[in-house]
Amino acid sequence: MKNHDKILDRMVQNVFPDEKLLQKFNIDFRWLVPNWVGIREVEGENAYRDMWGIKWVYMLNAFSLFDSPLKGAGINELGRFPWPDPHNPEMFTGLKEQARHWHENTEYVIVADSIKGGLLTKALQIRGYDGFFADLVQNLPFAEALLDTLLWFYKEAWTRYLKEVGEYVRVVYFTDDVGAQNAMLISPATFRSVIKPRLKDLIDHIKGQADVKFMYHTDGSVVPVIEDFIEMGVDILNPIQTSAMGMNTYAMKEIFGDRICFHGAIDVQQMLPFSTVEEVRYDVAKRIHDLGRGGGYFLSVCHDIGEDVPPENIIATFESAQEYGQYPLSMEEILKPEDLNPEPASLVQDAPTTKKARRPRRG
Repeated sequence: MKNHDKILDRMVQNVFPDEKLLQKFNIDFRWLVPNWVGIREVEGENAYRDMWGIKWVYMLNAFSLFDSPLKGAGINELGRFPWPDPHNPEMFTGLKEQARHWHENTEYVIVADSIKGGLLTKALQIRGYDGFFADLVQNLPFAEALLDTLLWFYKEAWTRYLKEVGEYVRVVYFTDDVGAQNAMLISPATFRSVIKPRLKDLIDHIKGQADVKFMYHTDGSVVPVIEDFIEMGVDILNPIQTSAMGMNTYAMKEIFGDRICFHGAIDVQQMLPFSTVEEVRYDVAKRIHDLGRGGGYFLSVCHDIGEDVPPENIIATFESAQEYGQYPLSMEEILKPEDLNPEPASLVQDAPTTKKARRPRRG
């Protein structure tokens, strides 16, 4: 692939997919990705520090968090910390030209990808997971001061970003994991009191810069706060991790589908690696039926497609999406009766988490 050396995400070692693949599988999103800046290689190690000063060390097939620069810091040290420049022009070099080209020559949906990290995620990385989780309980003034500084950075960066590309993009993508496999990373109450107001502030700010829809990425089990996402102004929820607890696609569509769109839902932990082609095709049909009724569903995989996924399953995913995703939807001859019209009691059951051997999520 000619794009093998074009890094999409240094941490998880993603590259930009080749344009020929995108066209073959009829992918209709095109992603603008800010440039990686401020990278400092660590001499003598397979490691680097990013623009925040966070150290990442290569382990297995990706880089993992190794050192958090604000670990143990006091609140007075936040003002002395060398924060990255949100207006660094190198982050956005070439993006306007690419966006204009797509806008003028194609009908693709242009998405402004996230400046890597988020509010909760970046706070956990820069402070250390144990440290910031403790701050939320025992040192809330520090936690809120750190989050407010990150909020300032992202508002400033998105202002510069959308000044460059805002007239061309239709969707803004922001990543900030608040869910884990079996529960949320923080309680719904903490999310509502600490994270939600700041995310809403950021969403309002971004939508004030350009006429865009806001796509919010959070892995994991997040059903308890989907209503909060809607109140914050989230238009599209990604990635609908169906292997996580409670992420029942039929139920989510029934409860929230008239107020929010869904992006993802094709599982990469259990289904794609371990299923037959026929099982993959069935799952794709089910997700389209569950989430696509009446529109409002962008079919995609839940996360990176790992090296353990058979190529024939990748092909089956996108070919069956084209076959089954034509409106009006008609799944009566494809899905079992219990999947076409689940009993109400099944809508509150948690999704299975131990159905098959599971590959850990990367990133």
